[in-house]
Amino acid sequence: MPEPINTATFDAAFAALPRDFIASKPTCGMILGSGWSQALSDENVVARISYAAIPGLGSSAVAGHAGELRLIRCHDITLVAFCGRRHWYEGDGWTPVVLPVELMRRLGVHDVLLTNAAGGINPKLSPGDFLLVNDHINTAGINPLQGPVQAGWGPRFPDQSQVYNRDLRRMLLAAAKDAGIALTEGVYAFTAGPTYETPAEIRAYAAMGADAVGMSTVPDAMVANAAGLRVAALSCISNMAAGISGPHLSHEDVLAATQRATPVMHQLLDGFLARLAK
Repeated sequence: MPEPINTATFDAAFAALPRDFIASKPTCGMILGSGWSQALSDENVVARISYAAIPGLGSSAVAGHAGELRLIRCHDITLVAFCGRRHWYEGDGWTPVVLPVELMRRLGVHDVLLTNAAGGINPKLSPGDFLLVNDHINTAGINPLQGPVQAGWGPRFPDQSQVYNRDLRRMLLAAAKDAGIALTEGVYAFTAGPTYETPAEIRAYAAMGADAVGMSTVPDAMVANAAGLRVAALSCISNMAAGISGPHLSHEDVLAATQRATPVMHQLLDGFLARLAK
């Protein structure tokens, strides 16, 4: 069993943030998964800090994760963007995984957008497509809310009837429509990783109603929802899952697919922020 979440670590991480992050009072936050950080424009960055300088977070060991927290001003919205994320499979417990959500909560963020690269299960999806998550399946059976109740994370038994906020989803659908981007709504299946799934597992997840699969996002969403934040999530379909794709899956292919999709990622993020500003 991993060590339980330590509130003192949260305190130290918040204290390490530059004053600009706290004084600017961001209202929106993003956690950007594999390949997504490159979709943000540097010209809007007001301040930044390396993950290595934030106690309890530390740099991700996964390629494609920048490992930097940025303060951004765009469309009259002040937001914080966690460029890269930590994962359960890295073996350091839940603290680095959920720390970005807790920092956003302490900063006063109301709206959270989570992004990832995912394997496509629905045959209507192809690499380079985007999925707007409207629900999830926690196939791993692990949960960051297990253990002592953390202050600010809501009641012992948080409701998950609507984890992914309808208003935020409407904004993302509108942004995609205006940009001429096909955006499909669907269900994301979370696995613990770090292995890719077997063909048999993918068939099982498809039967359960999953449209895409990945190793992140759901723990972040569960904590943010429990803490009362509005949550939305986007997946870039970087490959088709095992048994649907070719004989081999690789992280290099995932990164290559997200790099090709960068211009579309930028349009989606920018259009979302423009609508959120209204």
